[in-house]
Amino acid sequence: MTGGARSRVRLGLVFLLFLISAIAFLDRTNISVAGVEMRKEYGIDQVHLGWVFSAFLIGYALFQVPAGWLAARYGPRKVLTGALVWWGAFSALTALVPPQARNALWMLFFVRVALGIGESVVYPSGNQLISRWIPAQERGKANGWIFAGVGVGSGITPPLITAIMKWGGWRASFYVCAAVGLVAAVIWYLAARDRPRDHPLVNDGEAGHIEAGLPPYRVLSHAPVPWRALFTSRNVWGLFLSYFAFGYVVWIFFSWFFTYLVDARHLDLKKSAFYAMLPFLCMTAGCLAGGVINDRLAKRFGLYWGRSGLAIVSFLLTGIFLILGSMADNTLVAVIILAGGAGAIYLSQSSFWSVTADIAGPHTGVVSGFMNMGCQIGGALTSSLTPWIALKFGWMAAFFVGAAIILLGIAAWAVVDPTRLLEPAKPSPPGSTEPVTA
Repeated sequence: MTGGARSRVRLGLVFLLFLISAIAFLDRTNISVAGVEMRKEYGIDQVHLGWVFSAFLIGYALFQVPAGWLAARYGPRKVLTGALVWWGAFSALTALVPPQARNALWMLFFVRVALGIGESVVYPSGNQLISRWIPAQERGKANGWIFAGVGVGSGITPPLITAIMKWGGWRASFYVCAAVGLVAAVIWYLAARDRPRDHPLVNDGEAGHIEAGLPPYRVLSHAPVPWRALFTSRNVWGLFLSYFAFGYVVWIFFSWFFTYLVDARHLDLKKSAFYAMLPFLCMTAGCLAGGVINDRLAKRFGLYWGRSGLAIVSFLLTGIFLILGSMADNTLVAVIILAGGAGAIYLSQSSFWSVTADIAGPHTGVVSGFMNMGCQIGGALTSSLTPWIALKFGWMAAFFVGAAIILLGIAAWAVVDPTRLLEPAKPSPPGSTEPVTA
């Protein structure tokens, strides 16, 4: 496509990734609401339900690096389509595990592991697309929008799943989520392309704008992954450890906040569903604001302050909010302050994914997958550890542990330099007209 005003196809794809992100978190957090009824039907306690929550994150964490490799090798269009179909199927299978089965708990565990494997593809695929479609100066806002889907999906989960459960029981909530995922798979496959110049609606103006903002050197589409450079990179390990801390804290909200409101604050199902929305609405606002602040600070003060500096401030605010919120006596005040902590930590979300695209180029999918594995390990740990801490020492102690782990994230972000590439740039041969690819 040529001529006319510059097309804006990349923005449409970012919006689709925002929707897919929302669907992914609807599918993974619906069990935190349905779990209240599942515990009764399967005859399991809160700790055993925590094992089921952790199962998803085990599959999700273990498959992050392979997911990133698949996205880089076969392209985000096909890989993400297959993932949507996969996790739709296993979302439905969650509801089909018979409570009377002898090994029902283990069956639930392995179905959720498989669901986690399917969803592991989402963000490495999305970030691989970002590295090919979004110029560096727009990546903060793009990632802000994509991860705003986390807050939207998680925010609509409590009222939506509660309404579906009242209509058709807890199993219906998993069937509805499965159907939504399958519809999204069809739309993504029809709308997406792996590279701008492959898309029939992208004109030369948009393609040129994108290419001008990508790394100004020639890279191979299927270049071998520099594993040694990856595993010895201070940047990569800094991102891994800081995302571990991020994951530990945010999964307190994803897995246990609804239960915290019921058990610790003694709210009924309806009030819990309403109050449980607040942290996720704040996450959405934090993502969008963080993306804008990220790009503006990077433009004015450089990438370190735009990416790493913003993340350090974000983490510091989060720790303060977790401590103050958990100590509040009034339920509404506690929820508002804790929701502020959820929003504060999501100010840093675009920094994580922008830095991986900044430093990794064609290996963005693999590096972001490895980083995201750290997040899911943190999430798996909190899914099982938080109910144990709450049982033994109380919910205040559970939030205090999260605030302590935030300190690890601050220290890790301090050593991340977005200008230090994973591999030295290789300039294009003189006279080469081959477009930059990633």
